[in-house]
Amino acid sequence: AWPPTHNGGLEEALTGADVVVIPAGVPRKPGMTRDDLFNTNASIVQTLVEGCAKFCPDAIIAIISNPVNSTVPIAAEVLKKHGVYNPKKLVGVTTLDVCRANTFVANSQGWDPKDVDVTVIGGHAGITILPLFSRVDGAKFSDEELEAITVRTQFGGDEVVAAKAGAGSATLSMAYAGFIFTENVLKAMRGEEVTQCAFVESDLTDAEFFASPVKFGKDGVEDVLPLGELSAYEKGWFDKMLPELKKQIQKGVDFVNK
Repeated sequence: AWPPTHNGGLEEALTGADVVVIPAGVPRKPGMTRDDLFNTNASIVQTLVEGCAKFCPDAIIAIISNPVNSTVPIAAEVLKKHGVYNPKKLVGVTTLDVCRANTFVANSQGWDPKDVDVTVIGGHAGITILPLFSRVDGAKFSDEELEAITVRTQFGGDEVVAAKAGAGSATLSMAYAGFIFTENVLKAMRGEEVTQCAFVESDLTDAEFFASPVKFGKDGVEDVLPLGELSAYEKGWFDKMLPELKKQIQKGVDFVNK
């Protein structure tokens, strides 16, 4: 078991924490899906969240470790076992999907990415990632462009893994996305109005967890906002994505309860 119990480092690091961000785990290598990381990262997340349950049960926990679609349910099951699960305080970080979608829209329209904020729903892996480009005011895409930037948002991580040729996966961009997300959580805790996409317990669909725009407040998730209308194109992806997402969520639940 890691970390060994005689090591008080985890207790020291977590005691008194208001927010815990977990990016720990192994990165992907070429040819690997996020799901291939499952066994290694699942155990790491389980151990760290057990630490959170013991040493900072009221902290907001933000999970970055992949596969997020499974590691967030793992965290939830661990917290439930310890009797400290609060759905308002457990979130999966999907901000990198939003950053990528913003960049691809800006590139295609000749805009500054800072001026774009794409809503990205679903999960955080492959086809479970669904950017809602139909909601970007003033953007015009041909069918081919729309398909290309949707798929690139879904599989942008694979481009990075391939380009790094075995040296890891997206690190700097993930660090940036993790910073943006966490900074926003802290702003909301200080009383500022914050809405951002996150992978949270949700009743918007029949998947137990789902990424969508979420209003954050002093205690974490304040409100999971309604999805609104999807375009016909988006609806097609949505119907494809949901069974896959539910399967990946179940895999996390089963890991803790095996």
